[in-house]
Amino acid sequence: MSDGKIYLAATPIGDAGDATPRLRALLESADLIAAEDTRRLLNLAGRMEVPLSGRILAFHDHNEADRSGELLDAARAGQTVLVVSDAGMPTVSDPGYRLVRRAHDEGVAVTVVPGASAVLTALAISGLATDRFSFEGFAPRKDGDRSRLFHALAGEQRTMVFFDSPHRTGDTLAAMAEHFGADREAAVCRELTKTYEEVKRGSLLDLAQWAQPGLKGEVTIVVSGAPDAELQPEDVVAEVLFLTDAGMRLKAAAAYIAERTGVRKKDLYDAALRESRI
Repeated sequence: MSDGKIYLAATPIGDAGDATPRLRALLESADLIAAEDTRRLLNLAGRMEVPLSGRILAFHDHNEADRSGELLDAARAGQTVLVVSDAGMPTVSDPGYRLVRRAHDEGVAVTVVPGASAVLTALAISGLATDRFSFEGFAPRKDGDRSRLFHALAGEQRTMVFFDSPHRTGDTLAAMAEHFGADREAAVCRELTKTYEEVKRGSLLDLAQWAQPGLKGEVTIVVSGAPDAELQPEDVVAEVLFLTDAGMRLKAAAAYIAERTGVRKKDLYDAALRESRI
């Protein structure tokens, strides 16, 4: 059996000092390095002062389908294949997904070298809830596509993380304010881990106005999730009726469910009476 393996390695999103020792070792020793942009790879290696001895191939969205076979063959032949994107983790809004799918299907070993992630870095520094979140990738460029996406996400209760072009950030935030609500809390994270790192927090409307002249650098937007919808009597009246069917007095059942759900006891009582008369 071949000892070859494909390594998906996270690269620094800004500060080269964030490179892990495993990334350094693999850059030096890999037989084949597949890079999203070969010039950026060489620039990173220079900043890290790491010599590259392996063969370097361009591996991006436009050639991933065709080039994946070559990388799989190299791993099957016993070579160490290193896959890196321009910044952060391959496959996360970057090439690599098709390669990994094929590797699993064809029995080629794949592993990950963890490291920097713009998604997690922005989430952590945003000051917004981190217990549940979704990554939504790049916000669509076209107004119609963007509006449809934000309309669909308006009720999402998890914190949402987006990538965006700095030139479109003002328009993106304005569209978010329209669909999510002008007062929805958010954070714009720019140039994370770099010299001019900036995190701007506020409402979507305030942030849209702040960003309208245009921004510079890499931008990640973090948006708080939708608040819990306020329960109405009709939403929980069935629970009251279930208790009354089990023998509890209506007034007591309404009081119990009201305390548990926050719905007014009188409203629940009246709703249960209406339901029972139907």
